[in-house]
Amino acid sequence: MDNNTAYNLEYVHAVDAIDLETRVKAMYHDVATQPEAKYHFEMGRKMAERLGYPSADLGRIPYNAIDSFAGVGYYFDMADIKTGEAVVDLGSGSGMDTFIASLKTGESGAVTGVDMTRAQLQKSESLRKLHGINNVNYVEAYIDATTLDDEQFDVAISNGVINLSVDKPAVFREAARILKPGGRIALADIVTEKHLPDNITCDATLWAACIGGAAQEDDYADAIRAAGFKIQVIRENDDYWFISDGARWATDTFGVKSISLLAVKE
Repeated sequence: MDNNTAYNLEYVHAVDAIDLETRVKAMYHDVATQPEAKYHFEMGRKMAERLGYPSADLGRIPYNAIDSFAGVGYYFDMADIKTGEAVVDLGSGSGMDTFIASLKTGESGAVTGVDMTRAQLQKSESLRKLHGINNVNYVEAYIDATTLDDEQFDVAISNGVINLSVDKPAVFREAARILKPGGRIALADIVTEKHLPDNITCDATLWAACIGGAAQEDDYADAIRAAGFKIQVIRENDDYWFISDGARWATDTFGVKSISLLAVKE
């Protein structure tokens, strides 16, 4: 058994996948429909601007999508999305990053958002229609099995979602499958400096809160490379932090943190 397989199985067996999916869908249903509620993490425009999203870009997209923004970093400077490119957002949520990407691609480009939570998709699609954003579409699917065509996209993006997957290597393999040769993935996600103990990785509530499923940072990078990517840039997002006491304890104890990353399909 190689190291990547061992890593994969460790996460598949660490948590009840069905229970996790139920809790994740429930939490992000609430994120979509009740953005004013209290969560382990911050949301909204103030946080987005602190992470690096330009105010000018945020001013050009539906504000309701920003209210439900629960991302963990900024990566559009790394993604360098060009006019006419095809972009896929793995875990598109209420649509903020898809709408930002649509500004970059222009009318000649296209953005596809993939998400498994129906309330998020309903919100993003309703906002897309209301604001007449015609170069974006949404697909209800899992990020490790998108149903999208091979080598369809120039760029894959993802923000604070891959940590929720029980099979992270499968997510990166799927990203490699749907990206064109030389395509790139730009993402922000939660990782850890130390391996998390079983009492955290087996807790579906902490997974749903973007903590329990966070991979150790070297394992995370190894999974990306094993999928056929060459990592170009990794940077820590010091301006992202959790706000609940339990989440802050995990941050201090295990080095739970946000990173942004750029990798290119070899």
